[in-house]
Amino acid sequence: MSYLIGVDLGTSGTKTVLFDQAGQPLASATVEYPLYQPQNGWAEQDPEDWWRAAAETIRRVLAASGADPSQVAGLGISGQMHGLVMLDGQGQVLRRSILWCDGRTSQECAEITQAVGPQRLIQLSANPALTGFTAGKILWVRRHEPALYEKCRQILLPKDYVRYKLTGVYASEMSDASGTNLLDVPGRCWSREILEKLEIDPALLPPLYESCQVAGRITAQAAAATGLIPGTPVVAGAGDNAAAAVGTGVVEAGKAFTTLGTSGVVFAHADQVTIDPQGRVHTFCSAVPGAWAVMSCTLSAGGSLKWLRDNFFPQEQQTAQGMGVDPYQLMDQQAARIPIGADRLLFLPYLMGERSPLLDEHSRGVFFGLSAIHTKYHMLRAVLEGVVYSQRQCLDILREMGVVSQEMLACGGGGTSPLWRQMLADVYGCPVRTVASKEGPALGAAILAGVGAGLYPSVQEACARMIRLNPPQQPNPADSARYEPYYQLYRTLYPALKPAFQTLATL
Repeated sequence: MSYLIGVDLGTSGTKTVLFDQAGQPLASATVEYPLYQPQNGWAEQDPEDWWRAAAETIRRVLAASGADPSQVAGLGISGQMHGLVMLDGQGQVLRRSILWCDGRTSQECAEITQAVGPQRLIQLSANPALTGFTAGKILWVRRHEPALYEKCRQILLPKDYVRYKLTGVYASEMSDASGTNLLDVPGRCWSREILEKLEIDPALLPPLYESCQVAGRITAQAAAATGLIPGTPVVAGAGDNAAAAVGTGVVEAGKAFTTLGTSGVVFAHADQVTIDPQGRVHTFCSAVPGAWAVMSCTLSAGGSLKWLRDNFFPQEQQTAQGMGVDPYQLMDQQAARIPIGADRLLFLPYLMGERSPLLDEHSRGVFFGLSAIHTKYHMLRAVLEGVVYSQRQCLDILREMGVVSQEMLACGGGGTSPLWRQMLADVYGCPVRTVASKEGPALGAAILAGVGAGLYPSVQEACARMIRLNPPQQPNPADSARYEPYYQLYRTLYPALKPAFQTLATL
């Protein structure tokens, strides 16, 4: 019996799952860690928290499953993208990581755009300069913390740091590197032109691998921390969304998924490079060697619902704890009682600014149409619908680009909600399915490990053997028609409010 381990390094915590060779989860463990927000719009985490969480969860799944560590064929890591990890010459962390949802780098993004040229930047990196991406963070540290920057000898992404701690090897891979603004995405290599124009030393960046390639092996020190056997293969892994694509079987043209996690993502596989010249959605390298993906990223999907839960639903949380159920289940029941359109209440889910398709870090959340008849349950329904509208707006752009899916997979915490999935089906106008396994990115990371370990000849073959799908939820044509005018109204609100958002940012 061979086992595979998938480590999913998220923003709220790290989840590790041990799978058998057929893709069945045998044990899982999660460890959470804090998010630091030293200023409004900033977001940081301590990379050492990620490593401690990864080591602990690996130990726990091995213990819980009783699996023989010598039978672990390989390990893969999925990770939150874009975070900046800076190490000194001894491999020690120099500062807390600046995360994907941090919006402090507006000035640096403008400088990147000017230095490279807006169209040239999109031609090379397939994306405009965005505050969430890594390059702007590097320039921000260079400007504001020059002494620290001078000590930097290695730049890694979050999951790459954990892999370094496991293997002692500096490495990255195509999917995650695509979100740095430093990768030549069509050419699948670091862009020397961009690095030269930004005056970033290429020696700071690690070698690149394809996601299913073995990038290192467990060291004796890591074995002592995790319970794994020294020499266990560790593949390069993938950014969280690229790993989720593998974990849902979105590894061929015509397939797509929507993630409703902290962020919201619509991700479609593409065999050819397809780039939006306006940069409203991203083109990244896929975790499938030699393939690409077009994806959107909204910053506060499940994050909007969590914000509402934490601030408006304490009683439901207490009741759920007493019942031994997820509080979101009780919230879904309440939201289902509110009619489509939430009695003319709409929500713009821009709590952390917005990336796709607005590219506006100054945008903020809005309840539009709030009146005296509305309760917190109307607000709940409006948040669920507003997040779905934001995903539909991104999907419409993919459809404009000719990247069309006949069926949508749903994953992430929000994907477990039948109510939210039905909203997706109705607003998208297409069937929505889920994978039988709830492990998403962790399963994708394990599948990549299986390919790297030689258990499967290709990512596609591994997916065919390890993934099972549930029956689809079909769209309800009558409900689709009821949602449509609200969606069209939703699309008009940001353009009308954009000047006010800019003014608010200066106050």
